[in-house]
Amino acid sequence: MREYQVCSNCVMDTTDTQIVFDEHGVCDHCHDFNDHVLPNWHPDAVGEREFQAVADKIKLEGQGKPFDCILGMSGGLDSSYLLHLAVKKYGLRPLVFHVDGGWNSDIAVSNIQMLVDGLGMDLYTEVINWEEMKDLQLAFFKSGVPHLDIPQDHAFVATLYHFANKHKIKYILNGGNVSTECVRNPLDWLYYGTDLRQIRDIHGRFGKRKLKTFPFSGILFHKFYLRYIKGVRVVKPLDYMPYSKKIAIDTLASTYGWRAYPQKHFESRFTRFYEGYWLPTRFGMDTRRVQFSSLILTKQMTREEALEELRKPAHNPATIDEEFDYIATKLDISSDELRDCMNLPKKSYRDYKNQRVLFNLGAAILKKLGVERAIKR
Repeated sequence: MREYQVCSNCVMDTTDTQIVFDEHGVCDHCHDFNDHVLPNWHPDAVGEREFQAVADKIKLEGQGKPFDCILGMSGGLDSSYLLHLAVKKYGLRPLVFHVDGGWNSDIAVSNIQMLVDGLGMDLYTEVINWEEMKDLQLAFFKSGVPHLDIPQDHAFVATLYHFANKHKIKYILNGGNVSTECVRNPLDWLYYGTDLRQIRDIHGRFGKRKLKTFPFSGILFHKFYLRYIKGVRVVKPLDYMPYSKKIAIDTLASTYGWRAYPQKHFESRFTRFYEGYWLPTRFGMDTRRVQFSSLILTKQMTREEALEELRKPAHNPATIDEEFDYIATKLDISSDELRDCMNLPKKSYRDYKNQRVLFNLGAAILKKLGVERAIKR
């Protein structure tokens, strides 16, 4: 068995089984950031000029239309701050698009409403068929894999892309960013959310009902057809400007009364349970290591602060039984049945049919073209 080791620069460790360290104990995530991401990242005046040109083009092409772009709103920090900037700073007119997968927290609902009200925007919400979402979610639990969030993630992405395609929207604003996400979750932790072959294989083995309305989007549809045939462009404005977690929270709180979440992605009740308890307890995979390492590399957090936080559990031990009951009740199973899933044999994406080869090929091409910088492995 490999000896435990944590990076001497960030807090990634050997729970990422593919991690590689140099002779100084610095991991390949740090080297990838310094060698490939940092030299091509311009959150400064250069970047702002570049994005201003993009924003001007979006506005020009959107003249005479009800909106000039679409912005997926989860209620999380990145998408919320992006909406604020898009409207207030750049004068864009996005359609604010939310996908309700059945797991919104009360804080997320409140944050979204305060933001759209404060900006005078309309909110378009697409609701996923809950019976189908529930069946797919249970299938993933029964499969034994760690990437249980795929049903929710896939529904969000697929619904947004299909809506953009149907309504001929050319620009999708995305809150993804280098500043808080430059270290990527290892594939063994969170596998590709748009691998349709894997989703259908897992649901075919463990699902009980047909997914008649559940939204699907394969990699060839949104990465190739939409991008190169339909000309749909995904823009990540936060990579063109100074962006920090603290600035975003302070701005949204003081302007709209927006409330911060205890951890990234905790706007979803399911993700809070899954990333806060299930993933670290069953698999030893703590996504805070990825999030904190990103903040360390972009100088928003010290390594000592991160290590101190990691000594605390990601979930609240006092309320975890209530969380179990809530998730089980939503899924129409007993808490004991849900706990039984904790003891199933551990599986990975490799144990089911998948399109890993296709994703690897696409990632290699995008890295060659300079579209993707950070490693996902």
